[in-house]
Formats: sequence, structure tokens, C-alpha cells
Amino acid sequence: MGLEKKKKVEEEWNNIYNSKHQLSRADFPSHFVFGVATSAYQVEGGSKDGGKGPSIWDSFSHTQGKICDGSTGDVTVDQYHRYKEDIDLISKLGFKAYRFSISWSRIFPDGLGTKINHEGIKYYNDIIDALLERGIEPCITLYHWDLPLNLEESCGGWLDEQTVKYFAIYAETCFGSFGNKVKRWITINEPLQTAVNGYCTGIHAPGRSESSSTEPFLVAHNQLLAHAEAASIYRNKFKDEQGGEIGLVVDCEWPEPLSDNLEDKAAATRRLDFQLGWYLDPIFFGDYPESMRERLGDRLPKFSQQDRELLKHSLDFIGLNHYTSRFVGHAANSLEENDFYKIQDVEIIAEWEGGEVIGEKAASSWLYVVPWGIRKVLNYIAERYDNPPVYITENGMDDEDDDVSPLHEMLDDKLRVSYFKAYLAAIHQAILDGANVRGYFAWSLLDNFEWNLGYTKRFGLTYVDFKNGLTRHLKSSAYWFMRFLKGGQVKHGKED
Repeated sequence: MGLEKKKKVEEEWNNIYNSKHQLSRADFPSHFVFGVATSAYQVEGGSKDGGKGPSIWDSFSHTQGKICDGSTGDVTVDQYHRYKEDIDLISKLGFKAYRFSISWSRIFPDGLGTKINHEGIKYYNDIIDALLERGIEPCITLYHWDLPLNLEESCGGWLDEQTVKYFAIYAETCFGSFGNKVKRWITINEPLQTAVNGYCTGIHAPGRSESSSTEPFLVAHNQLLAHAEAASIYRNKFKDEQGGEIGLVVDCEWPEPLSDNLEDKAAATRRLDFQLGWYLDPIFFGDYPESMRERLGDRLPKFSQQDRELLKHSLDFIGLNHYTSRFVGHAANSLEENDFYKIQDVEIIAEWEGGEVIGEKAASSWLYVVPWGIRKVLNYIAERYDNPPVYITENGMDDEDDDVSPLHEMLDDKLRVSYFKAYLAAIHQAILDGANVRGYFAWSLLDNFEWNLGYTKRFGLTYVDFKNGLTRHLKSSAYWFMRFLKGGQVKHGKED
């Protein structure tokens, strides 16, 4: 990375972030949604309560060696029993929306759609009602990685197109049960992570890596079709009466070209194709990106004409999960560890020329604080896909779990405060650039079960004491959001 480019990038960012103007809620449009997010398996617990069936994550987390600290999501932060307490927290902080996911196996324990679990329906209706009573909008994700275990064991889960049919039944049941009170739906969260981590690297459920050169692409294909089926059902049967909208959540790091030479710029564009284009191009343009077709050939499934029609413009908004950015350069013989990255002919690094990292390091190995990257992703989406409505559905950073430091040090999360301030400034600039950004959801409301990393990482605005009754404690970042959203003053951890 040339020093001239480094200087240019940093000057451009400093001109935005070091402005004398202190960013506030009033700088965003009045209709702009500020919310906070979680997912079912990470926070609910109650793994065998209320008639719930097992999911692939229940099985995976109980398999020795799969979770780094040997933990599970059986209880996690116990939101199943403590949702009222957590909704009170959301209200106290001033967020006006809560993005959460429904556990498919809590609605259909076997996943097949033949027998509804009415206890599960009641549970989610109770959550929705509690949110609405406090003036908080429920934003529901139908699938956040926790496939009913029976579907995995009986038909191969996302490898089999039957799962598309079962997902459609499940989605229609949710629309019918909750749609008169829910106006914003998300079909699937981060299908890329399911495809790559579930079926290529194997670090996520269901933990497959045996056929990493083919299975991720079949899984992605079926998830796209499941999204399109659910969106079609919503639009044809429910939208006119219920008046809501439906979208898909994709995740994307910003790949900053390693240099200004054409090869590195092409590599960065290719990286975007394998992140965003993989899922958005079929919806907006009718097929996978050409760079994927060139590299994957017959390994990339083909869409029928009927598939194309179903997928065409099958979303009302894009949900974007964005955490970090890294440099990307061309590498004809990529040293990346698995097929998914090797096939892209890219190298992904996190350092400027000279060894200085791209941004301050968070706890996770991949996460650096690079706020200017989110502006570039948003402007890329606006340019490539004709400026569709976008919600930032996840954005945040993690700390290491630390059971040695005193509680007050763990609560004073200065870097997270800086992270949110800077990323919101970059999002505000993207809006000024013309990007059609409609809302922002911070990740996450609570420290929780962080998938294969267990409880070793903490993403929450709220500290959860896992050793002492799961007590919730607001961090400095929570108080910062409280001040930002309400306009009050916060001193010494208390709102004045």
C-alpha cells in the first residue's frame, strides 16, 4: 500500500471525522430508524423449553471440540425467560427498534411444517406485544443460522431443495401469526456465512468441509431461492393487508485495493462479487457475477427462467451487516487457506506498507476499526444496484472476555464508544453522498454466545455477568447511545 494512498485515505477521513460539528441524532432524517440487534440462538436459551425442537446449533455446540471454550447456547443470557427485562433495557437506552430472530424449531420443532408449536407462537407474540407497548418496532429475522436439526438429518438441510419448500411454509406461518404487528421482515441473515463457515471451513454448524469446492455454492443457491419464495408469499398474500416490507441481510467487509494498479483494483472488485454480488446480482441482474461464473464453471448452479422471475427484485430493502475493512490485492497463487478464497485469486491483509495496521484491533482476529470502509460499501451498493433502500442491520466490535479485571474496567469500553461514533459519522457522510440509508442497528444489545467462539468474546452494549446470575450491567457505550438518542447529558455513568 503506497504511502501516497495512505495519506490520501487518512486525510479524506480526517476531514469528515475531525469536523468541529458534534454528530447528533438530529443530523439523521426524522424517519431514520435507530435500533439494536440480537439473534435467537445467541440470546434465547430455553433450549428445551416451550416445546422447542433441536437446531443444528444445539447439536453442533454439544459436539466436543467445536466451541473453543466448550460452552453451548442452552441457556446463554436466558432471554427466553428475561425478555421483559431486556426490552426495558432497549427502552431505557432510547432505541426505537429491536431486530431479533425467530427460532424455526420453536415454531416447527421438526422443521417440516406439519405441526405448529403454539407455545412458540405465543412466546414471540408476547415479545412483539411487549415491544409495541414501549413504542419499540419489532424487526424480525426468519433465519439466523439455526436450522431445525431434523431437516439436516432427514434431507441434508440447505443442500436439498426440499428445505426451500419447508422454509416457505415456516415463513408463511410467521407472516400469518405476527404480520399484523410486524412491518419489517428479513428472510435470511448472512447466507454467505452459512455457506462458507457451515459448508467450507466447517467452523459453524453443521460443520461440513468434506466437499468445500461444491457444497457452499449449492447451499447459497438454495438459500437465495428460499428468500425469493418467502418474499413472493409475503407480497402475494400479506403485503397489501399488512403493509410491511421484506428484505435480505448480506454481510460485506470493504476490500480496499492494495494499490492503484489495475490488477489490485480488479481483485478488490472480484472480492465484492464473492461477497455482495453472490447474493445481490441474481436479485438485481438475474444471475451470479461473471467473475464467479468464470472461476467456478459448473460448480456454480444455474437458475431456471422461473427462478429468475421469482428472484427478480425480490426485496424491498437490503440489510447490510458491516464490521470492518481490509486491503485486497491480486494473487494468482493465493495462499488463503480454503477453496472459497483461493478461487478468488486474492490476498487479504490488514496492514499498510510499513506494517502499520489498517485500524485499531478489536478482540476477533478479523476485526479492525476502519470506519471509512462503511461509507465506501454504502456508496458501492448505491452505484451498482441503483441506490436501493439500505438498513445497517449489524455494526459493532468485540472485547475479550476478562474474568480478572474489575467490573468497572470491563464496563468502560472506550474503544467501542469511539467505534460507534466514527462509524455513525461515516454513515452520515454516505447519506450526504446520496446513499439511501434508512436505519441502523447496533450489534449487540447484550454480550452473548458468540458461535464457535463461545463466551470468549463480548460484543454487547450491556455486560452480562455469566458467573453471577446473568446480571445485566450497562457499559459506557450503552450510556453513549442513551445520550446520543435522547439528547441528554451523561456524567459518571448516569444520565442527568
